[in-house]
Amino acid sequence: MHKAPITTHILDLHRGLPAAGVTVELHCAGLPLAIAETDSDGRIQQWGKDFELVPEHWSLVFQLQPWFEKYGGECFFPRATLEFMVVDRNRHHHVPLLLSQYGYTTYRGN
Repeated sequence: MHKAPITTHILDLHRGLPAAGVTVELHCAGLPLAIAETDSDGRIQQWGKDFELVPEHWSLVFQLQPWFEKYGGECFFPRATLEFMVVDRNRHHHVPLLLSQYGYTTYRGN
């Protein structure tokens, strides 16, 4: 199985574990392209369909409220949207999310 050109990984900083079962939407130029759920390791490496990586404005929309409700935590951020630019269509784009109940952060992964 090959990795998609855009992948993500969510780590729950409060529990110190991967965040499995989070629904994530992938958008290109503001339009929904694909939807997937993080695996047991908190990763999405495939989106269920192939797509072409084009130089454009992309975003990942993490649906956090259902996940927090499942694990009994208060949900301050019901959704997190990470926007980024693809400039080089030949480069893999990994966009991780480090998550806690009252905050989140991201960076460009490898």
